[in-house]
Amino acid sequence: MTLVVAAIAATATTAAASPGGAAAAVHKAGEQAKPTVVLVHGAWADTSSWNGEISLLRHAGYTVRAIGNPLQNLTTDAQTVHDFLKTIKGPIVLAGHSYGGSVITNAAQGVGNVKALVFVDAAAPAVGETTAQLSGPTSVLTKGSPADLYDAVPYPNAPSNASALYLKENVFLTKFASSVPRDQAVNLWATQRAATTVAFNTPSKYAAWKTIPSWYFISSGDQIITPASEQNMAHRAGSKVTVYNGGSHLTLVSDPAAVTKVIQSAISSVS
Repeated sequence: MTLVVAAIAATATTAAASPGGAAAAVHKAGEQAKPTVVLVHGAWADTSSWNGEISLLRHAGYTVRAIGNPLQNLTTDAQTVHDFLKTIKGPIVLAGHSYGGSVITNAAQGVGNVKALVFVDAAAPAVGETTAQLSGPTSVLTKGSPADLYDAVPYPNAPSNASALYLKENVFLTKFASSVPRDQAVNLWATQRAATTVAFNTPSKYAAWKTIPSWYFISSGDQIITPASEQNMAHRAGSKVTVYNGGSHLTLVSDPAAVTKVIQSAISSVS
């Protein structure tokens, strides 16, 4: 007890001699210990899909960044996120939703301060796999015809036969965002960002989940990446799995508290 008291007294004396005193020193130490949470959105979405999680995590005292995912090509999309991660000091908890899971699987490679990966209704490809291969045989994306699923649009400098894909309204509302209130879902459909065919068909170069601890949030009502497919990916990654009863591919929008709880579990492992 004497040693503990003496150590505390010494810390307080040192802190008092510096601007801000002991309280500032303790606060600074606490800030250094907390990881930065980086969130990567998926296809047919944007950074705003994480708004609920951002609000909850910021309220809990964490620095949170949601980075725009170009949705153009897995290799270059991952490089965009990788370069961003390199600007962050201290530990990072990196979360990806949907196609964003493929991106974080590659982006975290070689970034030593990424301490945890969180896959939210996401793909987690092995080396050589594409995102398109991982939706599952009963996914609406696998069973449906492209003409019924997408509005395909040409884009500048696209490779041969590549298109930018927008989900059709009925697919978006009833399959992609079925757990989101309809008016909100219509707004999300109207503001969706296109993802290219190249993004879905680019083989993964890395599998960061082999060396970085991971967490997996799986919505039982996901019709885009099936729960069975996600369970298989989580199993091979050795992920800590949370199964959410119900929801949709956009449970991160309809129930951000449930997703945030899993992210906080990952945070607790590195704090």
